[in-house]
Amino acid sequence: MHNIGIDIGGTTIIGGVVDANGKVIIKKSIPTLPERENGLIVADIIALCKRLLNDEVIVMTDIKSIGIGSAGIIDPQRGVVVGAANLGFNNVPLCDMLRTELDYPIHIDNDANCAALGESSFGAAKGSSNSVTVTLGTGIGGGIVTDGSIYSGSFFGAGEVGHHIICMDGEPCSCGLKGCWEAYASANALIRDTIKAAKSNSKSMINTIVDNDINKIVAKTAFDAASLGDETAKAVVERYISYLCIGLINIVNILQPEVIVIGGGVSGQGNELIAMIESRLSNVTSLGNIKTKLAIAKLGNDAGIIGAAQLGK
Repeated sequence: MHNIGIDIGGTTIIGGVVDANGKVIIKKSIPTLPERENGLIVADIIALCKRLLNDEVIVMTDIKSIGIGSAGIIDPQRGVVVGAANLGFNNVPLCDMLRTELDYPIHIDNDANCAALGESSFGAAKGSSNSVTVTLGTGIGGGIVTDGSIYSGSFFGAGEVGHHIICMDGEPCSCGLKGCWEAYASANALIRDTIKAAKSNSKSMINTIVDNDINKIVAKTAFDAASLGDETAKAVVERYISYLCIGLINIVNILQPEVIVIGGGVSGQGNELIAMIESRLSNVTSLGNIKTKLAIAKLGNDAGIIGAAQLGK
């Protein structure tokens, strides 16, 4: 049997047919165009599902269920997108709307939760009962899996690790608060601090790497310059790792997962990133004998659709 997984993002909606081993055997995508009214977006999701169902590789009876991963606050019990600002969804009964034309069991959860479930089922946390997946991108996303299932909390908003406060009255965050972990340890925060460093030292290798155009600075720029021995870049990276570790320590102390999976753009540093984090965490004695492992995400951009496909299992 196969399942369909749909990952609804603010820019693109990706759908895939996923087999029992977590392999994506067919994948298709469409633009989200979130400025449109809700009904038109839902109609496109239905059309995407039908395209997947009608693919010559798939026999319709092979599909067990359809799983949806969506940004925002999701009520999986009612199948409702309670709120997703980047989609313009507000109390949208998405599952019921899809069922009007798709005669399959349909399930829904938050997109970050789906990615966490994907990594737990078939990725870097496979084999663990309890894991947390942290995505270091534009912001910081998170998903908690406990005893093999998504933990959503009493009001379906658990896992928003990027918005726990690490610095009272600190850097402003996109959520409207100040001092959120996201404001210090996201890829955007790293880019912001790298730009500041480049401006403060015109001789830094940061400027050389981007041909003296700070608009070309990305999350990996500081790491690249630091690897060349640039002291300015090293300071940026060390500061970033320090802030990253503060949030990871909090996750470990509160949840004690077996594995913390790190994904998103910054995770492209791979084992080098893990080594830097572990070196910093080894100096923290308050964790006692806790043996949480760190791992780089394995499923990449497919984590969301793979996890969404598992919602019906």
